[in-house]
Amino acid sequence: MNYQNLLIEISDKIAVVTLNRPQALNALNKELLGEISSFLDEAENNPEIRVLILTGSGEKSFVAGADIKEFSDFNASQGESLAKEGQEKVFDKLENFPKPVIAAVNGFALGGGLELAMAAHFRIASENARLGLPEVTLGLIPGYGGTQRLPKLIGKGRAAQMIFTAEMIPAQRAYEMGLVNEVVPQSELMDRAKAIALKIASNSSTAIAKAIQAVNASDTREGFGTEIKSFGELFDSADFQEGVSAFIEKRKPDFK
Repeated sequence: MNYQNLLIEISDKIAVVTLNRPQALNALNKELLGEISSFLDEAENNPEIRVLILTGSGEKSFVAGADIKEFSDFNASQGESLAKEGQEKVFDKLENFPKPVIAAVNGFALGGGLELAMAAHFRIASENARLGLPEVTLGLIPGYGGTQRLPKLIGKGRAAQMIFTAEMIPAQRAYEMGLVNEVVPQSELMDRAKAIALKIASNSSTAIAKAIQAVNASDTREGFGTEIKSFGELFDSADFQEGVSAFIEKRKPDFK
């Protein structure tokens, strides 16, 4: 499929997905969100993809927010539909995607941009990254999961402060809070993301898909049950047989 706002590069079982609206600092509009959703559908069934890296074009911005012009005249019903559709088609889909998604945050990650990064399974940031949820300055609140995912990552009090003040935080502060896993120089960001992705891609994709389900379920009362059920189901998988055989035979496993 041809995309107007995404650049896709696939190699070594890794798909690098670059959000490409540089003239708008990669702001999320309806077309870009639609393309992300379509690519996720395509990538889920592509055996050549085991890990996704999500990043923005240029060196200034991952995603500088949502395209405000698209919803500046919306009423309450339209606003609710906007949030609901975005969650279902992109943000929830990304969070529950059965293949690991790494957000390589290469600059501004604001509003919907930070929400997109938080929907990824984890985040790596460049030293120049700035992260924030400025929606209250528009008389809104985050509508793509920001009020739900941020507290789980950094705690309720810190999340409340970020949302209420609308302040941007630098990458190092985001690291200290646990919002991003690592901070690296801009020039090293993609190399580091790819190095992590390669390590992930060498592991059992079947087990990782189950791990994603179990980790996400940790936010619910059903988390332990999901972990137990997934753990048991993996004993019937070919990857488990290969992993155990490789361990016993003292060789590197060859997961299919």
